[in-house]
Amino acid sequence: MSTSELPIHGTVYGVLLNAQAEWQSASALMNEPPYKAPPAAPVLYIKTANTWSAHDTAIPVPADVPDVEIGATLGVVMGLPNTHGEPSHVRGFVLLNDVSVPHSVQAQGFYRPPVKYKNLDGFLGVGPTLLPAADLTQPNDLTLEVHVNGVLRQTLDLRQMRRPLNQLLTDVNDFMTLQAGDVLMLGLDICTQGPEAGHRPHARVGDVIEIQAPGHAGLGVMRHTLVAAPALEMPA
Repeated sequence: MSTSELPIHGTVYGVLLNAQAEWQSASALMNEPPYKAPPAAPVLYIKTANTWSAHDTAIPVPADVPDVEIGATLGVVMGLPNTHGEPSHVRGFVLLNDVSVPHSVQAQGFYRPPVKYKNLDGFLGVGPTLLPAADLTQPNDLTLEVHVNGVLRQTLDLRQMRRPLNQLLTDVNDFMTLQAGDVLMLGLDICTQGPEAGHRPHARVGDVIEIQAPGHAGLGVMRHTLVAAPALEMPA
């Protein structure tokens, strides 16, 4: 699949701290300066078009990045402008992998766009298909599985999102309108047990990442391979 055949074409928005476990892990910092209060509205960021990697392609990892963070989630693709926060305006759903350079909440902040961590070239894996909204009436009931080199590394329960889809659309609509074709992630989560508890799974060059939603074959199985980014050639 080439990038021209991607099942998305609009602006892609991520949502920070929408998972219960990640919210709790950052809660101690929320009342400290400069914020002095937890965020009241969804905190969004953009995954720019340079980050998009089609299914079954390679994701380049810069030489100074020893490993990357896997951010499995479900993307909500709008069919109509989200003028009233209506779930009926959703066209369909697609698997996404919001790849990022590992970083802490302290390093990122709550309201600062995490561009330097999340917007490197190729750092958004996009699933193979768009599942029509009519075929998935309860998207927050999904469980996503992350496999690295065939080993299960994370099971993500979308019921653990603080704002489920309907509320997320309504709350985002309070301050901006999602346009037809735009994509909104339902949120990322951290591992809650095992050696990677407290953060998302990590992977490195040579690893093959597969993300799927068991029981929902219409979303397909998203696969990407991490490769070393080519060295930049300096002009003579």
